Amino acid sequence: MVYVISKDRHPLMPTMRYGKVRRMLKSGLAKVINRYPFTIQLLYNATDYTQDVLLGVDAGSKNIGLSATTIKKVLFEAKVTLRNDIVELIGTRREQRRTRRNRKTRYRKPRFDNRKRSNKWLAPSVRQKMESHINMVQKVHKILPVSRIKVETASFDIKKIKAPNIQGTDYQNGEQTGFWNTREYVLWRDGHVCQCCKGKSKDKILNVHHIESRKTGGDSPDNLVTLCEYCHKQYHMGKIKLPKTIRRGMSFRDASFMGIMRWAVYDRLKGLYPDVSLTYGYITKNTRIRNNLPKDHHIDARCISGNPTAESDGTVYIYKKVRCHNRQIHKCKILKGNIRKRNQAPYKVHGFRLYDKVLYNNELYTIYGRRASGFFDIRKPDGTKVNNGSISCKKLKLVAMQHGYIVDMTASA
Repeated sequence: MVYVISKDRHPLMPTMRYGKVRRMLKSGLAKVINRYPFTIQLLYNATDYTQDVLLGVDAGSKNIGLSATTIKKVLFEAKVTLRNDIVELIGTRREQRRTRRNRKTRYRKPRFDNRKRSNKWLAPSVRQKMESHINMVQKVHKILPVSRIKVETASFDIKKIKAPNIQGTDYQNGEQTGFWNTREYVLWRDGHVCQCCKGKSKDKILNVHHIESRKTGGDSPDNLVTLCEYCHKQYHMGKIKLPKTIRRGMSFRDASFMGIMRWAVYDRLKGLYPDVSLTYGYITKNTRIRNNLPKDHHIDARCISGNPTAESDGTVYIYKKVRCHNRQIHKCKILKGNIRKRNQAPYKVHGFRLYDKVLYNNELYTIYGRRASGFFDIRKPDGTKVNNGSISCKKLKLVAMQHGYIVDMTASA
């Protein structure tokens, strides 16, 4: 598909008449404004006839599926991989701030914390994913005249997953009810017994150990276990391993995100576009099975749009959300002489930015690493490195700049 927008930047119906598009570009009647997906803008006044285009959005915490369809044809399909490093990055930032305050403001008196959160506040990890959903819908609206949007957002009852028989006021009494903090609850849950040696070390001092790091696993009871001080020290020295029976419980992070994200995305879309509706996962699954379609994010989005039998040419755009800027100024490791090495690279290195799309030997690649020497790490869409990541920038030609996403195109069955 070649996507077309009018002279005043309104989206029109796409075309597959490549010969006509080529002639228009050569004669100056149109210009290219985007290569992924390939979009042109007309430089003359044209009729703005459009068809009814429905956009299906398969919302998720790790991936998004998008499909814009008419009754007979699929106009655009995409799979989007979201960022999942926000929690770890914020945890690193928190640790660095605490150490900096300890070094520089050890004697400052505590101040009253008068900061307030608004009623619409969302955790940074949830907000980033919610904004990615909105951003991708806006990208589709820029190239296609979408008339209706339908979003699948499943709702999960996390407490019922943990306790199937829960009802009534039991929802108000969590698993830590009656305990003054999480540590006391974990010690009680484990019977005040080391879960590694079961008391064989005779060490009466008990510690609460994080199974996963605090940055990624948090301080929830599922990520904590009781160890005696001897086993705790031996484990961190690498002399013993925890039994295989000790493992973290089920993680409900994705389910929690979907429960929060459901109305946040819906309310934002309702404020931006006139015709937005919701649907549910069981309806999508029933539609997919009834039409004998394979399971995939863009296929689910096609079913959500209401046109599961629309004809597709197999083209699917692959988007990967990436970090736009590195805000960490210095590396965590301090060199000799108390020297803090800078962690930020220049905005451009030899005229190229990170994740730019470039041409090398008549093939398209993405820049994954830049060096001041002029030798770059470029990779194929599947992540394969070229020449051990050392290609001279003089052999590269810029095709498209990155705008927060790595974009590739694939052909599915």
